[in-house]
Amino acid sequence: MSTPSGIWPATPASCRPTRSTATTGSILPTKPGPIVEALCWNHGRRKFFELAGIAANARRGKNAPPVSPIALEAIKRIDALFAIEREINGVSAEERLAARRSRSAPLVAVLEGWMRAERAKLSRHNAVAKAIDYLLTRWPAFTRFLDDGRICLTNNAAERALRGLALGRKSWLFAGSERGAERAAIMYTLIQTVRLNDIDPQAWLADVLSRIAETPQNRLSDLLPWNWMSDRSSRAPA
Repeated sequence: MSTPSGIWPATPASCRPTRSTATTGSILPTKPGPIVEALCWNHGRRKFFELAGIAANARRGKNAPPVSPIALEAIKRIDALFAIEREINGVSAEERLAARRSRSAPLVAVLEGWMRAERAKLSRHNAVAKAIDYLLTRWPAFTRFLDDGRICLTNNAAERALRGLALGRKSWLFAGSERGAERAAIMYTLIQTVRLNDIDPQAWLADVLSRIAETPQNRLSDLLPWNWMSDRSSRAPA
């Protein structure tokens, strides 16, 4: 997953953009930073799952063929990182970063050393070697999560957020024009941002459409989801 610095994809609650991050420029910075690549560990370990034959062997039972011991060991080592992430899910980015540096970083260092040692014993045409190379040739991007507590270990949340669009693509296969497609993308982005801020999209959209024409240009930011909720609360009758 490649994300421009400060511009966030759909993420779990612990990674969500909020009012505090918005006011410091973490959502739409005046001067966007460079694109920083942070890769998904679910995708990184998928090749090992295939080589270990875990899913297939579960179906075959006693007749299952032997699994690749290197692939199985790789899965066990990577699963240790996922276990830590489950424990720290939902805490602040600072706490996540501290836990990753103290607990995950040593495991990642050992994992890298082990993979390089195993890779040296394998032919470049070996399937396990290709799975290892997939990680090692992209190692800085896979280990980016150790430097930033806001980065998620996987891209699962972003993919789940896109699932609704993918499931309905046959219903809205054609946008009519390139301009129409751009407008649709803007609407999808706004609605998903509203959801990430725990706001009912229909309520937000109805209110914004009724007020936007009378809102001065320098006050349009009041209609952004993280500002809209606080403004709505202040306007509510006591």
